[in-house]
Amino acid sequence: MNHSHVITRVHIVLFRNAAAALTIKCLSRPRMPMAALLTVAGLLLPDAASAQQADGERLFRQRCGTCHAMEAGQNRAGPHLSGIIGRTAGSVEGARYSAAMRESGVVWDRQALDTFLTSPRQMVRGTTMTVSIPNAEQRAAIITYLEGVGAQ
Repeated sequence: MNHSHVITRVHIVLFRNAAAALTIKCLSRPRMPMAALLTVAGLLLPDAASAQQADGERLFRQRCGTCHAMEAGQNRAGPHLSGIIGRTAGSVEGARYSAAMRESGVVWDRQALDTFLTSPRQMVRGTTMTVSIPNAEQRAAIITYLEGVGAQ
């Protein structure tokens, strides 16, 4: 190996749903300063939130999209979910709701959505929503997607 040339290898390992692990191995002579390497690596990594947003959009389409739309005014079997964060349950004009949902008093935030998606009929007895998302990572991705779309 010719040591007059700088040889740098960057191995980046990203685990799902976070910048949970970042392993950087540098082999060089002279060594590249670690701060510079981390800066370059940071520029090359996708933002964890945008990765979760993309995963959330895919999961939303698969798990929720049959009954819910993201476009305001486009109610399906369930209400549209555009702007759901901060909205009172059962309040979308023209959407069909069970009496239990209309009278629940729930204001949707991250925690309320997480609890509801875990077990809708346990949180709001009498709701007509039957789909639950038992996987916490999938729920988090869908909720992040809903938060991001609502903020646009």
